[in-house]
Amino acid sequence: MSEAIPFAARRAYFSLSLLVVLADQATKVLVHEFLRGRSAVEVIPGFFNLAYSRNRGGLFGYFSELQDPWRALLLTLLPLLAIVLVTLFIARGREMDRPSLLGLALILGGAVGNLIDRLLRGEVVDFLDVYVGPSRLAEWLVARIGTAHWPTFNVADSAIVGGAFLLAFSIARPASAPGSPPAEIPRAGDPPSEPR
Repeated sequence: MSEAIPFAARRAYFSLSLLVVLADQATKVLVHEFLRGRSAVEVIPGFFNLAYSRNRGGLFGYFSELQDPWRALLLTLLPLLAIVLVTLFIARGREMDRPSLLGLALILGGAVGNLIDRLLRGEVVDFLDVYVGPSRLAEWLVARIGTAHWPTFNVADSAIVGGAFLLAFSIARPASAPGSPPAEIPRAGDPPSEPR
């Protein structure tokens, strides 16, 4: 069971969400200003480029084929609902541990960042382009999953995925019983303990 975290301490998680939104919007403004209309800028050869693109769909392009007004409704209302729910979980959720709150804060910041784009531009600016250049690994990836090129993404998408991993980690790790001391690790040479 996790130690309850007081609301005053939870304000830091909302500050983290705000930092994610600011970083996301600042990078999108810079990319829109300096990369729009240009070809990709190679940062790490065979692995990472900066490449300006606009995404009408959701995370990593999902639902981009959906026709309006359904696409706009789905990609505006679902993030709004998620933002409200995550905000409530951060503010009032009981028995939440720090990794869960950290994950929720990252998801909240990412969701708000992408929603701002969708409301202002009707689509999201993406620019982080990760891929595996020609190699055996690239051949293996193409044979197994059909591509060696990850869909272009942004800071908000990164925060959402990172937050989801933190939540999954928090859920998957074993919980210790309330009030129980941590298990003692035997030292080399100690006699085995007898069962009680």
